[in-house]
Amino acid sequence: MIEELHAICQGRRMGVAQWDRRRDRLSFRYDDAWRGDLEAFPLSLSMPFAATAHRHDTIEAFLWGLLPDNEGVLKRWGERFHVSSRNAFRLLMHVGEECAGAVQLVQAEKADEWLGAPSSGRVKWLDETEIAERMSLLLKDHSATRISTDQGHFSLAGAQPKTALHHDPKGDRWGVPSGSIPTTHIFKPSTGDFDGYVENEHFCMALARKLGLSAASSVIRRFGDVPVIIVERYDRMRSGSKVLRIHQEDMCQALARMPHLKYQNQGGPSAVEVMQLIRQHSTARETDAQRFLDALILNWLIAGTDAHAKNYSFLIATRGQVRLAPLYDVASSLPYPQQVYPRHATLAMKIGDQYKVRQVGPREWKKAAAELRCDEAALRGRIVELATLIPDAASQIQRDMKAQGITHEVLQRLVTALQERCAECVAQFSV
Repeated sequence: MIEELHAICQGRRMGVAQWDRRRDRLSFRYDDAWRGDLEAFPLSLSMPFAATAHRHDTIEAFLWGLLPDNEGVLKRWGERFHVSSRNAFRLLMHVGEECAGAVQLVQAEKADEWLGAPSSGRVKWLDETEIAERMSLLLKDHSATRISTDQGHFSLAGAQPKTALHHDPKGDRWGVPSGSIPTTHIFKPSTGDFDGYVENEHFCMALARKLGLSAASSVIRRFGDVPVIIVERYDRMRSGSKVLRIHQEDMCQALARMPHLKYQNQGGPSAVEVMQLIRQHSTARETDAQRFLDALILNWLIAGTDAHAKNYSFLIATRGQVRLAPLYDVASSLPYPQQVYPRHATLAMKIGDQYKVRQVGPREWKKAAAELRCDEAALRGRIVELATLIPDAASQIQRDMKAQGITHEVLQRLVTALQERCAECVAQFSV
């Protein structure tokens, strides 16, 4: 028996994913009308239009990349929807209508309702108390991204508990969308695993922007007694009264790599592979290559140990336009020396021959420059430049956050640690 999921984009069918139950094999075939349209774009860079159909391994990696990286969440979803938690296709039959990027995965029997109806759906608006209740529930049950009375389900990758809501900027209200109406913001409550992690992430993304890097915008709000970081989705764009989906995929999907292989030391993509992908596909290759290089430097300077391949993405648009997406999920391990011992802090992608943050120095960056095909002198200069800018930028961001009423003690620990670390790095590279 063959089951189908239709990939819908802006009211049009991109193609159909099929699961052969007897053989337990997946495939994906582009719709001829979509594939022949000059304004169309591929579902994944790993599935180019040069081939009409794509086989199991490629579409499997893409589908798994849309789901949370959390076995507990997948298990609870499997129980809730009466499907196997190890079957991405079956899970997405229930949560695939709102994913990362522009694609909506719709069951075959519903597909006709979605075609040519880009504005269907509604939003169930929530008050502050209802949002607070949802955040508390999400902390108790990370699979509770929606409640039983919600019409729309969604799926986002990542290990942290999160949900996504639709924002009405005119009324400054939040709601649960359904149908073709997209979510616009991601809500991530503080779990308590790392004290002040919400403030840490908000700070680090603000730091990236302050340094001139492109990073997702965020705010911190408190719902009840739960601090929440609210991140604006960069794969959504307002056009008048409507919100449009922008297609995107992470680097594991673009390389047809399963998401559990996101860390390089576990078989995941390296910085060299990502850089090659950028140079192969980006329509602003040198700009995006420099942006990726800046991200590697920043994550090394702040000891950002979770900058794996799923935390880098491409935005994909019409007529072959591909750009490196803004940074997201940026955070520092520096404020947590008891949980992440500084000399043991490990990067998600190695620099030269080293993963350990403290063991990366001029020699490793020299090798990285050769591997990444970058000018070594320019790279050293950029490292010194960013390390010199960070202390003052960090202090200014702390003051800005204090003015907004955000005063968690993690911020002072982070600013102090950044000042010390950047001074060490400047000294290393100024010899």
